[in-house]
Amino acid sequence: MMRAMSLTKLGSRFNLLRLWGMRALSHQTTFIQSSNQSQSNTGVLESSDSQFGNRTHYDLPKQNYGAVPRPPIGENISRNDKVSFLVNTLHELDDSKEATYSALDAWVAWERNFPIGLLKMVLIALEKEKHWHKIIQVIKWMLSKGQGTTMGTYKQLIFALDMDHRAKEAHEFWLRKIAYEFHSVPWELCKLMISVYYRNNMLEELINLFKELEAFDRKLPDKSVVQKVADAYDVLGFIEEKERVLAKYEELFTQKSQKAKGLPAHKRRQARERT
Repeated sequence: MMRAMSLTKLGSRFNLLRLWGMRALSHQTTFIQSSNQSQSNTGVLESSDSQFGNRTHYDLPKQNYGAVPRPPIGENISRNDKVSFLVNTLHELDDSKEATYSALDAWVAWERNFPIGLLKMVLIALEKEKHWHKIIQVIKWMLSKGQGTTMGTYKQLIFALDMDHRAKEAHEFWLRKIAYEFHSVPWELCKLMISVYYRNNMLEELINLFKELEAFDRKLPDKSVVQKVADAYDVLGFIEEKERVLAKYEELFTQKSQKAKGLPAHKRRQARERT
């Protein structure tokens, strides 16, 4: 019953989008007809003047301006309306992959080019509302179309999978799409994956990732990564490895306190509390 109601609402929304398109097409047709009528009237005036051998300002060199440009129907709807339409539609759908993919296919059909910018706006709106499952579906649909294959999109997908309690799937995606680029994958994405492993008690995977990064001599960005690695070694019983890591990256723990020197007393106190 609920599924039938959702499909009915979705059909109503698609009918509304088609109505917008028909109105836009009607405006284009009226404009073209008006232009053709104007050209016809000009031709009559030229013909009448030429019969009496007179030259008027209408008797100018003829130019071929070509057909009147006709933008695609989708371009007559504002970007915000398109985004709101899709976000509201996704809200009213159930969580099935088929329903979401069908809605996305119908929505994108009005565009001349793949609307990657609009979809980013849709993802931001869904992220603010913490609709992680829908974010995952939208990104996977984009990737199935060969679009959005960037580290930024991968990061957004991994984060949404983690928030949707699908850490194992995030790990599988990492291995399939990113793990072979340890020499160049951004540290921000590496930190996210380490945090995913840490939060979900996937400590062996965390240590393996850290070892791969060390093998490529990647410089660690801050102490938070080192601390997570040290904690993982500690829980797994590798105390010597824990001490090695803490000793090797000790400077990361002292940099902050050194930067705090010269600050007012209350600022130094706050810095110590944070560490």
